Amino acid sequence: MIGLQRITVDPNIMTGRPCIRGMRVTVATIIGLLGAGASHEEILRNYPFLEEADFEACLAYAAWRMEEYEAPLAPAA
Repeated sequence: MIGLQRITVDPNIMTGRPCIRGMRVTVATIIGLLGAGASHEEILRNYPFLEEADFEACLAYAAWRMEEYEAPLAPAA
């Protein structure tokens, strides 16, 4: 998926939570800020090292993960 190469998972960074470009900023942090109504400009003031493409990658990653679902296991016979 386009943009997902910006999302990294490393067990040594933020305990393996999905982060932006190997930095200590998690996808969940950015999605949470956007969901709370923060604008890109507000977020960039607090995280000036982020890029516009990082927002798109976070949203794409979140949408991709929302497509997952848990299927119940068949009961043991």
